[in-house]
Amino acid sequence: MTEPVRALAEALIARASVTPEDAGCLELIADRLKPLGFSFERIDRNGTSNLWARRGSTAPLMVLAGHTDVVPTGDLAAWTTPPFEPTVRDGKLYGRGASDMKSSLAAFIVAVEQFVSANPNHPGSIAFLLTSDEEGPAHDGTTIVVDALKARGETIQYAIVGEPTSVKRCGDMIKNGRRGSLSGDLTIKGVQGHVAYPHLARNPIHQFAPALAELAATEWDNGNEYFPPTTWQISNFNAGTGAGNVIPGNLNLKFNFRFSTASTAEGLKQHVEDLLMRHGLEYDITWTLGAKPFITPDGPLADAARQAIKTVTGIDTELSTTGGTSDARFIAEISEQIIELGPVNASIHMIDEHIDVNALPELARIYQQIFVQLLK
Repeated sequence: MTEPVRALAEALIARASVTPEDAGCLELIADRLKPLGFSFERIDRNGTSNLWARRGSTAPLMVLAGHTDVVPTGDLAAWTTPPFEPTVRDGKLYGRGASDMKSSLAAFIVAVEQFVSANPNHPGSIAFLLTSDEEGPAHDGTTIVVDALKARGETIQYAIVGEPTSVKRCGDMIKNGRRGSLSGDLTIKGVQGHVAYPHLARNPIHQFAPALAELAATEWDNGNEYFPPTTWQISNFNAGTGAGNVIPGNLNLKFNFRFSTASTAEGLKQHVEDLLMRHGLEYDITWTLGAKPFITPDGPLADAARQAIKTVTGIDTELSTTGGTSDARFIAEISEQIIELGPVNASIHMIDEHIDVNALPELARIYQQIFVQLLK
């Protein structure tokens, strides 16, 4: 008989749930949870499938969060085996979503099944918050469910997001916070003209160069005990008509801050705009706040996760706030403590995405041990 976490992970991988499609994953999950006494609420919007499932009505509430959607496959011919035909080779399970994050979902479910079987009258509650819009814009997924929970006064004591956080082996790293993301779309206005008559034009590249040098050299903050210093990076820089004899009329620059709790979005915006004004630039700027930074300091959830990993794997885990954003940024608004804990992330979004088969039951045991410590 196939190991239960692997069997469920394979069933989920076989569903081609390219974002924002769910492809029946939530129905499969609900069918597994129904016998355990969960109630279900679908909060779908604009083609995105969202599920809130809860067992129990008392505190503490433990939420298990994740996504059923996966990124596109890329070139199908480049895959050794088809991405939605889960295949085991050399001790690894291959398929799109194998590590990001259908294995975590399978481990969550099996862990809950085993915990509830052993503790049918456990204190507190367990809930699942699942979406099919994490790999896409994330406008109609977890954030919508969080808004609905917030509107009715729901609070969460503990939340675990099953993102792939491990580096070399299952459990070696937990994310207990994430940096914020603030993007700017900046246009520097000049006057287009002939390169032979620069006195009749105004070159926005030349004008912006001193400000760019200052922006690149700025130390935005020193970080803190949880986060490295805030960074500012250009992602796009465009100007000109393509002709070699035309001074451009405008320059467009796209940039991004990854910022810690040592800074605020408003403070970073103000610093940039003050700098642009000080350099005498004529500009337009549009800001997009992709995520606020959050942190879960040492406490019951992080301690329970570390102890669970030590019990199951024998290794000491590392708490980290590195990497990009995840749906934890939304859940953090209503959760007292939140961590991200999942499998090795080395192959996520890649051709031949995979996970070590032995990590599947191991991850479920880690989750189950966390429940044992906190829902007692």
